[in-house]
Amino acid sequence: MRLRLLLITLVGFGLAGCASGATSPGTSEPLASITTAPVATTTTASQTTTTTEPPPTLIRGRVIGPDLKPLAGVRISSDIGEMVTSKDGMFEVEASPSSLLSVSKPGWTEVSLESRERFTHVSLEPRTIRALRVGADAAGDESAFDRMLDLAGKTAVNAFVFDTKQEGGKVVYNTEVAAAHESGAVADLYDPVKTIAQAHEHGLYAITRVVVFEDSYRVAAFPEDKLAGGWVDPRSTDAWRYNIDLAVEACELGFDEIQFDYVRFPSGRTAQVSGQLDLSQAERIAAIEGFLEAARSELIPLGCAVSADIFAIVVSVPNDQGLGQRPEELSRQLDAVSPMVYPSHYSDGWLGFADPNDFPYEVTADAIDDALPRLEPGTVLRPWLQAFWWTNAQIRLSIQAAEDRGVGWILWNARSNFDIEALPTDDEVSD
Repeated sequence: MRLRLLLITLVGFGLAGCASGATSPGTSEPLASITTAPVATTTTASQTTTTTEPPPTLIRGRVIGPDLKPLAGVRISSDIGEMVTSKDGMFEVEASPSSLLSVSKPGWTEVSLESRERFTHVSLEPRTIRALRVGADAAGDESAFDRMLDLAGKTAVNAFVFDTKQEGGKVVYNTEVAAAHESGAVADLYDPVKTIAQAHEHGLYAITRVVVFEDSYRVAAFPEDKLAGGWVDPRSTDAWRYNIDLAVEACELGFDEIQFDYVRFPSGRTAQVSGQLDLSQAERIAAIEGFLEAARSELIPLGCAVSADIFAIVVSVPNDQGLGQRPEELSRQLDAVSPMVYPSHYSDGWLGFADPNDFPYEVTADAIDDALPRLEPGTVLRPWLQAFWWTNAQIRLSIQAAEDRGVGWILWNARSNFDIEALPTDDEVSD
């Protein structure tokens, strides 16, 4: 796998405008811990000499993204202090004179900083993720998983997206979250610790998909959480707690990123009988954003990135389509947004095409172009792309539309059945 080059820009500035005492998201306790410099005593036969090590240095600065806008949620760590940047991207942390600073954000490049400037600007870049979906059956089949690892090794693929909780609410590993067992949702299909370790050994970024509100197991076991059909009410804080517990556990198992799917109100016929259309758009969006905000407050301190899948249609229209999803509000709580750009699902006539499925490049490009200006600064666009019902050449065209726009991509195939001819090599992509 080819690693992205890191860009570090160090600029000296004055101290004005730097915030101090920054705290971790969701807590009032400062992360930075400061200790006094130790005193060393040297004794010889003729004399005793006491020397004092140089005092810690207070390092201040700001972390910015490639658009030169401040980055929140960046962890700054030294040998004696640690903090997380807030929305203004500012940091202030003490370090021993010889200590390096680690500057890291899940899903972004990581840098080590030697600067002792009075004020330092640090530039980070997002990792460009090129991923394949690994279903639970593929993850649990040793030969199938080995084939996927081999496929990644021969192509530009640098990440896998596993399932931990899938459509319908099934939890596909032996979770310790009691509510999953109480609802009968657990099916021990694969060992996530083992597969994560294998993915990391091959240099792959490991994402897990957690289906949230489409959950027939939860509805049956806890009917008070039901909205309609097999859907949980997105306003249920008990349902929030259940899914956040699963997400936290997944992070602690070793996944690099938690990706929430079905994080919306239902569509189609269920939407017509659920009562959600009687709510205002603001109320629907508040429910979805509230869940993501609560999840983020627990996941970011653990070191996991947070992403979510959204309907592709909502990036191309001004309203939430009754779903509670709009990129502006949701991206405030996310490190990455993944619209599901599947041209086979678009209505005939979209963009003037009789059958949008016949135009993989154009439809993919249009969705990305619509989405990019609507995201919060610092939030990455990483679309799901169609890898079913298409030839390898058509899949390649969709990928090329994403590559031409400098964004990553994830390929969806329900059976995790991918052909090497559909995938670009390292030499064919631009980092």
